[in-house]
Amino acid sequence: MKNLIKSLSFLALIAFCETAVAQSAANQTDPVKFNNPIIKDKYTGDPAALVYKDKVYLYAGHDEAPNDVNSYRMREWLVYSSSDMKTWQEHPVPLKPTDFAWAKGDAWASQVVEKNGKFYWFVTVTHNESIHGKAIGVAVGDNPLGPFKDAIGKALITNDMTTQTKISWDDIDPTIYIDDAGKAYLYWGNTVCKYVKLKDNMIEMDGEIQTVDLPKFTEAPWIHKRKDWYYLSYAYDFPEKIAYAMSKSITGPWEFKGILNEVAGNSNTNHQSIIEFKGQWYFVYHNGSIPTNGGSFRRSVCVDKLFYNKDGTMKRVIMTSEGIQ
Repeated sequence: MKNLIKSLSFLALIAFCETAVAQSAANQTDPVKFNNPIIKDKYTGDPAALVYKDKVYLYAGHDEAPNDVNSYRMREWLVYSSSDMKTWQEHPVPLKPTDFAWAKGDAWASQVVEKNGKFYWFVTVTHNESIHGKAIGVAVGDNPLGPFKDAIGKALITNDMTTQTKISWDDIDPTIYIDDAGKAYLYWGNTVCKYVKLKDNMIEMDGEIQTVDLPKFTEAPWIHKRKDWYYLSYAYDFPEKIAYAMSKSITGPWEFKGILNEVAGNSNTNHQSIIEFKGQWYFVYHNGSIPTNGGSFRRSVCVDKLFYNKDGTMKRVIMTSEGIQ
């Protein structure tokens, strides 16, 4: 009997060793897949994600600065789509600053929203010489992939309309949220966070421009809603982290809740969008992680999961190289 037990034990040991060797070989041939950044053949920044039907559409500025240039060179916006947040399909360039006759300069942060079957693209560009400074324009299309065209023939917001600061780049980074009653609100700003209600046609202001007092607000506001709470996230301080505030109303008052996302690796700026897709919340952002020449002016879009606490506050985002698996 003892010999039989010894034989069985020996056979079990052999089986265990064979399993361990097989697992080790599998690990060597099937390494961890790094899905961040999600776009590796181009530099992309200022991501804005739109959930429409069964897809996510990602709109981003195309960073094209040469390797030895430390300033923005952004001549177009790009668009990608995904059905699973892991694989992304690139589509033809949908919009450029030159599509606005009154504009010049770079394709800075933007966002697309859908209302009544139309897709409205709010963009940051530089106004031509007739009005100094940055401006916000609106393009419209019948499809999330375009084609898009100037919806107004002029800027919606210009630098001479906002006098809270003396800088010429305070009218940037538009974000739009349409509430449950179908009313649209536009938030934007640098140094000072501003908002205004829009008319139902989405191309006119409905009331006076208001401001929001937020700690160390830099830029990049983003509005989203979960259950009864509105969330206003934004770039905080510089180099930029992402912080956020919460409110029961889209117009506030807003209660500051703290840091959501730390400084994004190798990038002074940090620009986020937050979406829910197929029951999971996602945090879309950029960093400077592509090793060839990534950095503050050659950024890359990444995606990680976002989670909430029981009281509705958001858990701090953990940035990963693995991304969405």
